[in-house]
Amino acid sequence: MIITRQKDLQEILEKIGSGPVFLVGCNECATLCGTGGKDEITALSTLFASKKIPVSGSIVLDPACHLLNSKQLLKPCAAQVDSAQIILVMACGNGVQTVAELYPEKQVVGGTDALFIGEVIRAGVFEKRCSLCGDCLIDKYGGLCPVARCPKSMLNGPCGGAANGKCEINAEMPCVWDQIYTHLKKRNQLYLLKAVQPPKDWSKSREVKVSRDHQ
Repeated sequence: MIITRQKDLQEILEKIGSGPVFLVGCNECATLCGTGGKDEITALSTLFASKKIPVSGSIVLDPACHLLNSKQLLKPCAAQVDSAQIILVMACGNGVQTVAELYPEKQVVGGTDALFIGEVIRAGVFEKRCSLCGDCLIDKYGGLCPVARCPKSMLNGPCGGAANGKCEINAEMPCVWDQIYTHLKKRNQLYLLKAVQPPKDWSKSREVKVSRDHQ
């Protein structure tokens, strides 16, 4: 899931100005993160009302990043959207762009910061597991991603700063390279670490075409 953090309230207020504003949430990732679900949209509506900022309407999309589905779900809200000066989207960056594509004539702003793709560890606690680098290499590292889980994103580790299996950046964070070594050793695959990985081609993270031809 995509982990998001709600922007500072003052920043949100500056973005929307005097309104009117139409609110858009997401029923999936933003709901689980507590940044843009039904409760958060309701709370923002109440807050804006207390500050005399008109809210023309709201919707929680399922999900916000699905272009065709969002287009259908938003159809009944046409009049509300039309009367708004600002559309505030409480979803990931992809969700913001989806709404912006549907309403190119409107000012669409995001109310959250998309942080990373993460794992739900427990309620309200998430761990970064994927950086969307566009060139997945986890099979070379025992099923663990050093790009996302190492603060230095090292492809040829460890860095030498870890101690007792903990990262030198954060003493409470496990060193992923220690974990990689342990995983590979259990599988008798330590030979994989002998291969020196070349610098990452980050241009691959910008590619958008995905082939659906399985013939």
